[in-house]
Amino acid sequence: MIPPVNSLVRYDNPILVATSKGKKGDTKAAAPKAPAAVSQTEDILNSILPPREWTEDGQLWVQYVSSTPATRLDVINLQEELDRKLQQRQARETGICPVREELYSQTFDELIRQVTINCAERGLLLLRVRDEIRMTISAYQTLYESSVAFGMRKALQ
Repeated sequence: MIPPVNSLVRYDNPILVATSKGKKGDTKAAAPKAPAAVSQTEDILNSILPPREWTEDGQLWVQYVSSTPATRLDVINLQEELDRKLQQRQARETGICPVREELYSQTFDELIRQVTINCAERGLLLLRVRDEIRMTISAYQTLYESSVAFGMRKALQ
């Protein structure tokens, strides 16, 4: 498996979780990320934005979302990086564009991360808003596809 792609969501440095030496069942577990007293904010962050896991050269790596508070400069850099990636990946400015949708989704997830660190309740509310918007868009897509199918059936009659 390939390491995760560069995302607009800020993650901590990857942590080696386990290594495999080629012998069947020979696995060594690495030390956990943090002591047992993981803060409530980190628990909420990990439930909102789950850690990324991948295997590289027989080693299992995990990367947790960062719990470092964002500064004003971080927000400005996020905006500039969003604009740069939109241009770099040639996202369409109007209409339906999966590239633009993905980059804005990552940006919204990063904003949710930043808000959750400062106020967990506000972050969870933003998460609800994000999920509701995604469900609404999905419903519109389904409605559109079924109306196109209905139109095709009527045209063929």
